Amino acid sequence: QVQLVESGGGLVQAGGSLRLSCAASGRTFSSYAMGWFRQAPGKEREFVAGISASGGRIGYADSVKGRFTISRDNAKNTVYLQMNNLKPEDTAVYYCAARGYGGIAYYIDSDQYGYWGQGTQVTVSS
Repeated sequence: QVQLVESGGGLVQAGGSLRLSCAASGRTFSSYAMGWFRQAPGKEREFVAGISASGGRIGYADSVKGRFTISRDNAKNTVYLQMNNLKPEDTAVYYCAARGYGGIAYYIDSDQYGYWGQGTQVTVSS
């Protein structure tokens, strides 16, 4: 069992930056693949970024490539999402997700994750 708590959301102007953090409980964080997803009002939850258990493999949605960076610190049981050059279309609730025994891969399908945080709101004004 792992619990995830996101932080770092807020209101920012277009072109600005935010850094989301996701703190995980438990002693096996380093074995979990992690992901960030987002859900805008009236839309389905979508993949944003994923990172393998060791951090060696990373993937991004095309819409955020070159602007967002996912990273993890296994010593701190934390995964991050650095978001730069934010756009109004990035406005959404952002969720952190974990998949146990993630192996060497990252995952883009929400069904592949077993644990979710409560979400943090990111609002980008134009």
